Amino acid sequence: MTGRSERTGARIDRLVTAGTFELDGGSWEVENNVWIVGNDEEAVVIDAAHDAGAIEAALGGRRLLAIVSTHAHNDHIDAAPALADRTGAPVLLHPDDLPLWKLTHPERLPDGELADGQRIEVAGVELTVLHTPGHAPGAVCLYAPALGTVFTGDTLFQGGPGATGRSFSHFPTIVDSIRERLLTLPAETVVRTGHGDPTTIGAEAPALPEWIARGH
Repeated sequence: MTGRSERTGARIDRLVTAGTFELDGGSWEVENNVWIVGNDEEAVVIDAAHDAGAIEAALGGRRLLAIVSTHAHNDHIDAAPALADRTGAPVLLHPDDLPLWKLTHPERLPDGELADGQRIEVAGVELTVLHTPGHAPGAVCLYAPALGTVFTGDTLFQGGPGATGRSFSHFPTIVDSIRERLLTLPAETVVRTGHGDPTTIGAEAPALPEWIARGH
């Protein structure tokens, strides 16, 4: 599942980093997808997870325009301040996730806010912010129609919604977000997730009634 714009040269690179997810007194070993969208000159990082040095190396000297956080669970933002310090790029987060952010970075706020409908331009393509609460209050997805993809963080995975069994999460809300904001996208849209392998909107849509029936 490649994402590339032949017109602009924009492409999607994937870096997998490893660390821990910590919330509600628990700690779990995880691997995270760090998505880099851009061309040979400039890029945007989606979810600066665990290893600022590895992410900077993957950028390969490109100018970093922004560090976009799909939500503020620690495993998606723990390397964001360090990457910002290394590159000068602003860290962007939906304000509804500030309480979660402060659990990880109590003395350093994000540099800017994300809002539903906001557009972030990089390498001639646009990423549209979709506010998709449920996994976290300020969870967002980033839809890039020119690349045929949506970056869903922990909102939608191969096999269903992200987890909603911990603080700040709500299962009916995540189902509404997926149904109203994601399953309305073209079926062929590639879903690039915060963990694990990609899927497509068309592959996940038929399971919606089962998710609702199963609950959490």
